[in-house]
Amino acid sequence: MKTFENKVAVITGAASGLGRAFADKAATLKMKLVLSDVRDDALQTTLADFRAQGVDVAGIVCDVSKADQVEALAKLAIERFGAVHCLFNNAGVGSGGLVWESTVKDWEWVLNVNLWGVIHGVRLFTPLMLDAAKKDPEYEGHIVNVSSIAGLIAPHLLGTYNVSKHAVVALSESLYHDLAKTEPRIKASVLCPGFTPTGISHSYRNRPDELKNDAAPSDSMMACQMMIEKAVSSGKLTAADVAETTFQAIAEGKFYILTHPKFMPLVKARLEDMAEMRNPRDVFGMKA
Repeated sequence: MKTFENKVAVITGAASGLGRAFADKAATLKMKLVLSDVRDDALQTTLADFRAQGVDVAGIVCDVSKADQVEALAKLAIERFGAVHCLFNNAGVGSGGLVWESTVKDWEWVLNVNLWGVIHGVRLFTPLMLDAAKKDPEYEGHIVNVSSIAGLIAPHLLGTYNVSKHAVVALSESLYHDLAKTEPRIKASVLCPGFTPTGISHSYRNRPDELKNDAAPSDSMMACQMMIEKAVSSGKLTAADVAETTFQAIAEGKFYILTHPKFMPLVKARLEDMAEMRNPRDVFGMKA
């Protein structure tokens, strides 16, 4: 994408963390914004902040796990601005523990948000972007699906999260190839950041009541929570840093966006294990 000014960016999970950083960066590039978040109070504060800055912004509460709510987000974008140029499928949650201790509710919650939220975004927004490309010979579009470094490696105690983020990488690669064969003016990227200080370690606050466990967390789940909180809080790159890298990648048409180069040896080690048909190594036991 060559220019961003006056283009329309749709961002899920936009009231905090990476989503808010994407919105802040988009605003500095003079884009028009369509923002969503599952938390109404945080969303309204975010919208008020941008309106006070003179940003042309619209917003709606949206649980990305619900197809009808993502459809309402798409409808708002088209009704307000007529087209969508950048889509950030960003909303996500974190959970973990020993993989056999994850309950059905754990799996449903994580996959519903992290995977189905991206599926709904791709399924509903891509046709709108293809339609815009047909109408406008100058149209350019870009879809960014937010995965994680856990989409490229499989760390201990993060089974549910690993599965959801690996699936986002596979979905994104498929989307990239499908768009290249169908409408090359629309690009796709997958963002795989390392540990970044965001609110994901506290995403349980947004867990629906019907998907909360009745039993107390297991020891492994508690250990995973502490590990995530420590890793996230100690992250050296900020959400703003990740947003800057992401927009640069969009401008350059890059597909893989890896913000933490120190993890690349771990990714390469995993690929080498596959290529050499070795048993997988413990990536957290390796030096990153």
